[in-house]
Amino acid sequence: MAETVEKLRNIALVGHGNSGKTSLTEAILYDAGVLNRMGTVEQGNTAMDFEPEEVKRQVSISSAFHQFERAGHVVQITDTPGDQNFFAETKMSMLAADSVVTVIDALDGIKFQTEQAWEFAKEFNLPAIIFINKLDRERANFDSTFSEVAGLFTPKPIKLQIPIGSEASFKGVVDLISMKAYTYDDSGRASVGEIPADMEALVESEREALIENVAEADDALIEKYLEGEELSDDDIKTALRKGTLSRSFAPVVCGSATKNIGIDLLMDYIISILPTPLDRGAKIGFDPEGNEVECQPDSNAPFSAFVFKTITDPYAGRLTIFRIVSGRLSGDGSFYNVNKESRERYTQLLQLAGKDQKPISEAGPGAIAAVAKLKETTTGDTICDENTRVRFPTPEPMPTLISFAVEPKSRGDEEKIFGALSRLLEEDVALKLERNSETKQILLSGMGQVHIEATVEKLKRKFNVEVNLTVPKIPYRETIKGKARVQGKHKKQTGGHGQYGDCWIQLEPLPRGRGFEFVDAIVGGVIPKQYIPAVEKGIVEAAQQGVLAGFPCVDFKVTLYDGSYHAVDSSELAFKIAGSLAFKKAAREASPVLLEPIMNVAIIVPDEFMGDVMGDLNSRRGRVLGMESKGKHQVIKAQVPMAEFLTYAPDLNSMTGGRGTFTQEFSHYDEVPAQIAQKIIEQANKEK
Repeated sequence: MAETVEKLRNIALVGHGNSGKTSLTEAILYDAGVLNRMGTVEQGNTAMDFEPEEVKRQVSISSAFHQFERAGHVVQITDTPGDQNFFAETKMSMLAADSVVTVIDALDGIKFQTEQAWEFAKEFNLPAIIFINKLDRERANFDSTFSEVAGLFTPKPIKLQIPIGSEASFKGVVDLISMKAYTYDDSGRASVGEIPADMEALVESEREALIENVAEADDALIEKYLEGEELSDDDIKTALRKGTLSRSFAPVVCGSATKNIGIDLLMDYIISILPTPLDRGAKIGFDPEGNEVECQPDSNAPFSAFVFKTITDPYAGRLTIFRIVSGRLSGDGSFYNVNKESRERYTQLLQLAGKDQKPISEAGPGAIAAVAKLKETTTGDTICDENTRVRFPTPEPMPTLISFAVEPKSRGDEEKIFGALSRLLEEDVALKLERNSETKQILLSGMGQVHIEATVEKLKRKFNVEVNLTVPKIPYRETIKGKARVQGKHKKQTGGHGQYGDCWIQLEPLPRGRGFEFVDAIVGGVIPKQYIPAVEKGIVEAAQQGVLAGFPCVDFKVTLYDGSYHAVDSSELAFKIAGSLAFKKAAREASPVLLEPIMNVAIIVPDEFMGDVMGDLNSRRGRVLGMESKGKHQVIKAQVPMAEFLTYAPDLNSMTGGRGTFTQEFSHYDEVPAQIAQKIIEQANKEK
């Protein structure tokens, strides 16, 4: 599909899960003649949700791409996930778009993910159209939904359409610019006619409001308006586009994706008022010296692009998806990866169309394209002309919310698991994989339980690796609250040389988070200098296995102040053993206690769930630090023990019907209450 930069639109469909983005994409592609029938999410036969995990859950898990032509223009669509489990994918995909269509569910209104997508659009300075969907459904209400949008969103939403009928009787829209009524039959075909008589007064009022709002985007137009001159439709459209591109306002249209009502008008507005790559202007990158570089959307400029998505396949290899910023790329050739400092060759340039990949001869600025089987390139990398190197920054990954320990179902598969999961991390930037050196577990972290479960399903389907998920072990610590002075003595006599090491230490606590401090206070050579590091080493090694339950001991100071040695039998090993014995003895006498990790959490929930969430936090031994308003949501800031928060993601989802979210980060270690500590110690010793 050949296109010029002036005729290209690159849009992302965003909104919360179940708002109808995939159904809207299906209707658009059907109306454009790309599809010969409209599939449904429920039947699992849509063009954009084709992965087995998506069909099973009836939810978009990863972004999908397609194109259509209309009135000589080419529109690239990115259908993004709306479920919070997969929302990191949405953010990366929005980075590759020039504008967004925000889909609002007229039944459920605005959920947190819609607000979050709107904030991403603001962060990336993306112009937006708002599409109020599902107006054919029972309880759907256009006016209340628009009021909610107007109350929460900036820039200012302005109506371009109002619905004809409501719920089951919803049959079309009145367009406030053309001043025509568009009614649709059961097959989605539109008839254009006059405005219904009972709507004329409302339409006149809304048209007047539209003209006032649009005129504000153009000084000449507002002057014309204030002088009482009639504004032409072309005047209004010109100002509408100008205001949309400058993010002075966000046009609002409406319809029903599944009934194919209002979709053709939405397509026309996408073309007439959303930006081309030229409208978006230069993207800022950095040269090898760190200087800013402006990369213009010019076909004749040096090639540059950024990789925003990777798909891994054990047979087909890695598929790398990128947005071209400047220059053109031919059907085969090579480019330079700035991040990996390597040249990459490719043999075929691809365009994505749902699950299909179509070879293309070239692609230019604004295009989303793909190549297969690159060796080094991964998500977040910049690819460019080797002679004009530039690097584009990418946003920080969203923080993970839940972790599971991953164990092989078959013995000896641990390395296989780590390798296969590492491949999946290439295509999912929201996943995190690590080996915990303390608990000896492989930990897989993600945005929610469904995110992790879907990853495990992919692991089996793509790599034939089966695993069990378990709740991770908590990395407890031990410390001391008192002081102790003890002797550590190791004496062993054998037929030849014996072993002799003798040290006296003082053990005392340090403030939380200070770690370990060793003080050499030996005078008079009672312990030779060459043996003192061995004493410290013995203490450090012993501290890795604390005296209560075998957890590492932290935040203590050891002063080595006395001891003795034997001219023949003393050795580094003997003093290392003596140091170890001294520490274990002192730790038992210095009031040892168990410490647990405490997390800083910020929980974002609608007002109506505040009581349930606060009560639940109390039951988890949480300490609320404060609250603040964020739109129609409340942000609860608290500190909660990690042990009580491991399964919070699905629990919060259950409590709030999927309308709450949270972030967490490690804060500090704190003492475990005595009655809980006793159970932990008993369990740990039982496992040993």
